[in-house]
Amino acid sequence: MLPSPVSSNPRGFSQHTRLRSFSSSDLKRALSLLRARSRCNNLSILLLAAFGSISFLYNLAFIFSSSPPSSLLAYAPPPSILATIARNSTLENLSHLVVVPGHAIWTGTQPDQVLDESWWTLEEYQRGGGRIAVFVAHIRRGVEIMLKDDTSLLIFSGGQTRLQSTTTEAESYMRLASSLGLFYPEERTHHALSFPRATTETYALDSYQNLLFSLTRFHEITGRYPVQVTVVGYEMKRRRFEELHRVALRFPTTHFEYIGIEPPASDEESESARIGEFENGYSPYKIDLYGCHDFLLAKRRARNPFLRFHSYHASAPELRGLLEWCPDDATLVYDGPLPWDIYE
Repeated sequence: MLPSPVSSNPRGFSQHTRLRSFSSSDLKRALSLLRARSRCNNLSILLLAAFGSISFLYNLAFIFSSSPPSSLLAYAPPPSILATIARNSTLENLSHLVVVPGHAIWTGTQPDQVLDESWWTLEEYQRGGGRIAVFVAHIRRGVEIMLKDDTSLLIFSGGQTRLQSTTTEAESYMRLASSLGLFYPEERTHHALSFPRATTETYALDSYQNLLFSLTRFHEITGRYPVQVTVVGYEMKRRRFEELHRVALRFPTTHFEYIGIEPPASDEESESARIGEFENGYSPYKIDLYGCHDFLLAKRRARNPFLRFHSYHASAPELRGLLEWCPDDATLVYDGPLPWDIYE
């Protein structure tokens, strides 16, 4: 006869009783833990919803705002650069930019040398035909406009485009205006005096850059962007500036004016000039709005024999995107925020 089996429950509790006791206590703890986790999950959902709402509102504000992104507005040039700059406080409220694009370089210093071709660095096609007189007329008209408007800043624009010259188009135009006493027509010693509301932009290599870089130079001088822009140049280039350059920069039509001055010429000469402008200026920009491909890019390189480059990425950070805009589709207009969007 086999011995009686040893009891596995010496304390007299049944297996059923032990299981029921274990489940009850653990169930309470499990429920408590689940409730705690539920509260955490709810808090997480609320936090995510809050962050999502903030992000959504920020994006809406960005889309409908006419101001540049705050990340650009917060940018400042290095202290070593800022330490060298002391803006003239009388220029901080200027709002009208007057641009005179350069076409050649005057190397003279005296008034009687102004109309003498031997004192100009010219392309062969620029010789004769009264072109020098037109360059001077552009300069005179730009100064006249600026003197009549106390809120304006005159900028002569043009780089060191000629290998034969050690100076820039813009600097030579400024020197010419000063030598003729245009800034102080009532003063006998006018040619020796500086004028605070006239300056130079010395990096532009073509007409598009004349306009864009003058906007950035205005910002360097005043700390703001212009409300009104007036360009003085050849009449035959009016369409290029109004229909292409202005459109490429998205500058409002109602705040932009072009003043054209042509040399005296026969009908045949005028027609020849218009054809040349259409073939070599208007048409290339029509298919390459920003001048950064093929033919127009090659022209820029040819006009930069001294390998100069500008500082406008640092001094005009709101325009960085525009300065770098060169899409594969060369007719695609820049779609980023611009300081003058608020004028429209």
